[in-house]
Amino acid sequence: MPTITEAYVDSLAPNAGAIKNGRDLVKKNSFPLLSETGDATLLFGECKGSGKDPYRCSVDFVNEGNPVFRCSCPSRQFPCKHTLGLLYARALGKGFTIAEIPSDIADKRDKAEKREEKKKEAAAEPSDSAKPKRKVNKSALVKKIAVQLDGLGILEKLVLQLTQAGLGSVDKKTLQMIEEQAKQLGNHYIPGAQAGLREFVMIMRSESDKESVYTAAMEQLLALRALTKKGKAYLEQRAADPDSPMATDTNLEELLGHAWQLAELREYGRVQKETELLQLAFMSYTDEARGEFADTGWWIDLGSGNIRMTRHLRPFRAAKAMREEDTFQQIVKTGELFIYPGELNPRVRWENAAFREPAASDYAAVKALAAASYPDVIKQVKNVIKNPLADKNPVMLVAFQSLEQIDGQLILRDVSGKQLQLEDFAENGRQTTTLISLLGEEELKEQAALVMFRHHLDDNRLSAQLMSIVTGSRIIRLLY
Repeated sequence: MPTITEAYVDSLAPNAGAIKNGRDLVKKNSFPLLSETGDATLLFGECKGSGKDPYRCSVDFVNEGNPVFRCSCPSRQFPCKHTLGLLYARALGKGFTIAEIPSDIADKRDKAEKREEKKKEAAAEPSDSAKPKRKVNKSALVKKIAVQLDGLGILEKLVLQLTQAGLGSVDKKTLQMIEEQAKQLGNHYIPGAQAGLREFVMIMRSESDKESVYTAAMEQLLALRALTKKGKAYLEQRAADPDSPMATDTNLEELLGHAWQLAELREYGRVQKETELLQLAFMSYTDEARGEFADTGWWIDLGSGNIRMTRHLRPFRAAKAMREEDTFQQIVKTGELFIYPGELNPRVRWENAAFREPAASDYAAVKALAAASYPDVIKQVKNVIKNPLADKNPVMLVAFQSLEQIDGQLILRDVSGKQLQLEDFAENGRQTTTLISLLGEEELKEQAALVMFRHHLDDNRLSAQLMSIVTGSRIIRLLY
């Protein structure tokens, strides 16, 4: 069982309301029974509810990195306030009596163990010659692809019309028509294209100056044009040969609407064993075009130095019932790290993990993994952003000799004296340059910085926004 602190319980709660409600249960002494097993892997108890019978709740730490919450209440919120209250009771020092594991939980543990054994057997790697091929319902796949191609055809015609007519001709009536087209795309299994079209509408309705609006809108049209062109070619090839492998070198499948399953990622070899990750930055934002909240973390692989990304998505309609992610301070140790198709900062996910506190040696390792040459960094970033479908804001960890101001412009300087221009990105809605004045002088020299890049289409300029600074003893998070 991990050390149960209030901060740890807060991190498990789906929202601020659940935190308050869980704490209130402890304040009101709503737990007449608090128990734990002798091996300290299970906390369980009873909590007073609105009915005559108390709710039976438990938190099972048999797999420490993936606790299981159980409660007899009817709440759809997960974890519910009763299981959170149970943990807060432990964190606040309430007394727990030693007791035998309840029989129903013991049975559930046995069933879970058997399921895990079956998973491991299914995941066992046979020889290449004996590796089973994924079964594909060819008829269903071909029908779906036909619908997707039809949708991409609609999008292609619309993008061509907008390009030929010019952005200056787009009025309120045109935007309403485009919105209707975006709704229609919802029937064509291409959510990425649908969201991209909605984003174009949002850009055109922005109250920013026309020059910046038109620049962003043209960039969006270029991305939509690339999606239709590459998407059609890819889908046509898949329709001709349904047994052909899915694309894993780019995020094209995801843009076209495919939701990757962990079994598929394992089949395509996108699993990394025994990985340690440390979160360097975190940000929650609202994606209006997709209708969801996105909790995004950027992590460094302490073995390779690669910057990975986690993205927890909460659709507007279900957000209240889903746990909101937050910044994470500990090091995550995963047995299996699943890596989604992508380029510089691919999305990752894990099912089970253990945690440990970072040490000075970990911060030193992070600094040693930072890229030292800015020309090499810029070259790598430009290779990514030249693809219209790639992430517009790639993230990299760079070393710097100094963070200084020249003629009112903040810059990072590398060991060779090369400069990296820093600024705040309007699309993030967060300023980090103003926070630099709060840092100590020692934190502005010979450290590492996590930076987000942005290519400015109007003047072909590349700039970076400072996200975090890594010193020998801590991570200073500026973008939050």
